[in-house]
This record gives sequence, C-alpha cells and structure tokens, in this order.
Amino acid sequence: MSVKPTRDQLAAAPGSRIPDVLEPGLDVLFCGINPGLWSGALGWHFARPGNRFWPALHAGGFTPRVFDPSEQRALLGLGLGITNVVERATARADELSNEELRDGGRALVEKVREYRPRWLAVVGITAYRVAFGEPKAQVGRQERRLGGTGVWALPNPSGLNAHWSAAKLGEAFGELRQAVIESCEA
Repeated sequence: MSVKPTRDQLAAAPGSRIPDVLEPGLDVLFCGINPGLWSGALGWHFARPGNRFWPALHAGGFTPRVFDPSEQRALLGLGLGITNVVERATARADELSNEELRDGGRALVEKVREYRPRWLAVVGITAYRVAFGEPKAQVGRQERRLGGTGVWALPNPSGLNAHWSAAKLGEAFGELRQAVIESCEA
C-alpha cells in the first residue's frame, strides 16, 4: 500500500514527530536517525519508497515478508519496535546538529533502560558514532551494553547510501538476527 503524501502534508512535515512503535521486553528496538519528511507527513517510520529498511528487515530474517510502512505496528507481534535518535522530521539527516544527536543518544539510553529490549539496533553508523561518542565504531555488535541490552550498529538503509547494496544490507540485518537467536537460546 504505497501512499504518497500531498504537497501540503510534506510542507507541514518539518519538525513533526512520529510515535514510537514500542513496548517493554522487545527482542530488538530498531532506532533510526530521525524521520524524513515522507515519514513525518504519513506518520510511519521509514516511509519513503526509496528507503530499504523494510526490505532489509525481511532479507535479514526478521519478517515473513516485506512489510509496508503502514503495517509498522505489526512488528510488535514479532518482538520488534522502532524509535529514533532525534524525534523531529527533517528533509535530510545532515540537518541535525551533533548536539541534537548527543541529546538524542542520552534520551535513547533512558528509553532503553525503561523498556529493556534485548537489543538496540541503531540504523545509521554515523549517527551512532555521534550520539554515543564513539567516533571509531564500526557496523555490527558494539562493546557497549545498556544494562542488559546489547547494542548493534547497522548501516543507514536510505536509498542515498550507495555504499551498501540491498544484498549487503540484508546480510548486515541477518547478522543481527543471528545474534538475537543466539541471545534467546542462552
């Protein structure tokens, strides 16, 4: 169900916020950088058609099929959720200041402490580096833990991130999926 926001919706989207898809005890809380204008206009995470989050989620083994952004609440039944480092919608992530990302990182730590997901997966390595003050962090499992929550950094699934093909994104999400399975078995 691909929906295109109207011109008026897009014009009103800057600065808007999208509610988290979140409940206590999830297996993975995926954390985007911040909502884009399409997401802000429609109220769905990763809503822009060129964003590869939903296909990567499926390719990584998290969902039985590629979900439409309008189905985001169905993730809760799979033990998955979505939030953002910074809540406000912008046209591009580079419109965010480092201070906003660091403030968002501190707020995210508090959210994780409250909701206690098994894993926090930050979708965007550059945002992760700034938000958590780890400039040399690489994609994958992080040394950092937030209480009992493991931390993982994933590549940004934006269509603008040409460094990561759809297949490579799926592999990166699949590595996290394997870690989730292993942590559930432990």
